[in-house]
Amino acid sequence: MKTIAILYGGKSGEHEVSLISAASIVRHLDARKYKLLLIGITKSGEWLLQSPMTRKKAEETLEAPAMNSLPPILSGRSVFVAPGKGLLVQKSDGSAETLHCDIVFPVLHGTFGEDGTVQGLLECAGLPYVGAGVLGSAIGMDKQIAKELWLRDGLPVVDSITVRATDRANPSFMANLTRKIEARFGWPCFVKPACSGSSVGTSKASDIAALSAALDRAFAYDEKVLVEQFIIAREIECAVLGNEAPKAFAPGEIVPAHEFYDYEAKYKDPNGASLNVPAQLPQQQTEAIQALALRAYRTCGLSGMARVDFFIDKRTGDVLLNEVNTIPGFTAISMYPRMCEAGGLPYPQLLDSLLSLAVDRFQKRASLCYSYEQEP
Repeated sequence: MKTIAILYGGKSGEHEVSLISAASIVRHLDARKYKLLLIGITKSGEWLLQSPMTRKKAEETLEAPAMNSLPPILSGRSVFVAPGKGLLVQKSDGSAETLHCDIVFPVLHGTFGEDGTVQGLLECAGLPYVGAGVLGSAIGMDKQIAKELWLRDGLPVVDSITVRATDRANPSFMANLTRKIEARFGWPCFVKPACSGSSVGTSKASDIAALSAALDRAFAYDEKVLVEQFIIAREIECAVLGNEAPKAFAPGEIVPAHEFYDYEAKYKDPNGASLNVPAQLPQQQTEAIQALALRAYRTCGLSGMARVDFFIDKRTGDVLLNEVNTIPGFTAISMYPRMCEAGGLPYPQLLDSLLSLAVDRFQKRASLCYSYEQEP
């Protein structure tokens, strides 16, 4: 029986989403195959080992109140990453002992979890982990870098303008940005942090006043912001699974009830959107989107899993890449597991596959030479 350490919570604007995703994963992992360790990460970034009671509540309660009330229940022992030694847990006398685990499953959406930081820690610790590696995670998190790589590879993307916090010191900043927007794609436009997810910090701006407020909001989450073209579009998502030979599942479609698919629609309003899996698309277009998803996945150097998001322009029919999520949502209504299940891979088997891919990637990396003396 393998021991799986699930990392959840985190120092991120998507902390609460992580709790729900982790609870869902706990309930779907086969208890006959896996022993679970829950490691909750507080909003201040402390790693704490959860009690067996927390795990039991997560397994038995549909709404997972233990997961949703993370700060009050974090009375567990501190967990530390030890380079070359795996994970350590603090003992009652203040000393530390090894916390055995075979695979780490980071269920950490957004910053300090999906951006390569935790992946780097786990690489140093010598532990296999689910999902993309350090570079792929960092690229996937940074929407500007991902777009630039896709453009270099000839892939279609949503047009955008990159703005940095330091740019705002220029007295002519707003006038210059306004001119660029009007020359490139006009109003309205979307403003979003470059490195964030779940539409956290994202706003729609229809004029200069709204643009200024949207920039304030986005810069609260990141020092780099994207101002993107607004497209009247269908929102399409495609699940990709695998390492060297990834598979793209038939895409799904999100039909928001809100003005756009924002955080409220995704996680707080039960009627915030309709999720159509699979999307009602011609077979030829479905296959084209799957092919684009695989190209986008490989271009970013991803492994394990990702949800690749697209727009289909309702006026032109053009398919455009929007962004990629290397740790997609795993809640009961999340698109990634739903698309996999519609493609013949039920949730428990999806988790088995992700854990197997993690071990496979780890073993292949471990077989590489890391010193001149070891060279064959």
